[in-house]
Amino acid sequence: MTLMKQFLGAAATLALFTGAAFADPALIYDLGGKFDKSFNEAAYTGAKKWVDETGGSYKELEMQSEAQREQALRRLAESGANPIVMTGFAFGDVLNTVAPDYPDTKFAIIDMVVDQPNVRSVVFTEEQGSFLVGMMAAQASKTGTVGFIGGMDIPLIRKFACGYVQGVKAVNPDAKVIQNMTGTTPSAWNDPVKGSELTKAQISQGADVIYAAAGGTGIGVLQTAADEGILSIGVDSNQNYLHPGKVLTSMLKRVDNAVYEAFKAGDTLETGIHVMDLKAEGVGYALDDDNAALITDEMKATVDAAAAKIIAGEITVHDYMSDNTCPVE
Repeated sequence: MTLMKQFLGAAATLALFTGAAFADPALIYDLGGKFDKSFNEAAYTGAKKWVDETGGSYKELEMQSEAQREQALRRLAESGANPIVMTGFAFGDVLNTVAPDYPDTKFAIIDMVVDQPNVRSVVFTEEQGSFLVGMMAAQASKTGTVGFIGGMDIPLIRKFACGYVQGVKAVNPDAKVIQNMTGTTPSAWNDPVKGSELTKAQISQGADVIYAAAGGTGIGVLQTAADEGILSIGVDSNQNYLHPGKVLTSMLKRVDNAVYEAFKAGDTLETGIHVMDLKAEGVGYALDDDNAALITDEMKATVDAAAAKIIAGEITVHDYMSDNTCPVE
């Protein structure tokens, strides 16, 4: 039995696409699906950019359950994939166990720090990007009440929420920010029906701009916001196109750049902690033809001025991950 047949037999429930047998990079998506129009899809976009530029090929896996994480990592490492990139904090413990067994393989993990010599830990300053879209929300709101809907209730998503609240309050200290999390299990990333329900509940409390940081669940938030005649804010990928003229903006988390850079580096990937902040264009906000009519020159000038001050160190946005508190609510 060939190595590839062994791989497919042991991981039949995983979606696998492969090119060359050895030395290809690999990408493992977190739960929620490759085409979630958000976090995972941003990773795919980065891989596709690398393929378009180089003509290379890569292996690709979609997670179907938590139990597959270790199996997926080990099988890819044994197949010769290098580097292996994974999306999501939930790979952290497994990677910490697996990485030492494959010292010649480089790994990159997004959204978690794993202290192993052959691992690149990519972290983002989501609080900075969320601060900017919070400013946008406060300027666009007519009711003075805006909302935040997160996916799984974890410190990382609280980090988005805290930065968003700070941005809202920077524009309107009297603004009200309603916050809800979708759940406490991984299913919270892929529950658009629950996202819709939470959106309607926040609208009933006066919210007229709602920011979704919830993976596939956010699709339900954006859809319901558009149906109910209020504005939404997308996340990770540019989601403005999903409802043109009804998505105020999207907080861009450049997962695509993280994957592209890792693939481009190949087995020469530099390991250690790699921070993608506002200065490095790791986060930002989306402005295009789909939302241009919603963003006034004054709004843009205000947000861009704040971005410059964040980069210069004149504005410090609180990082919830540093102490699991938020100075404003």
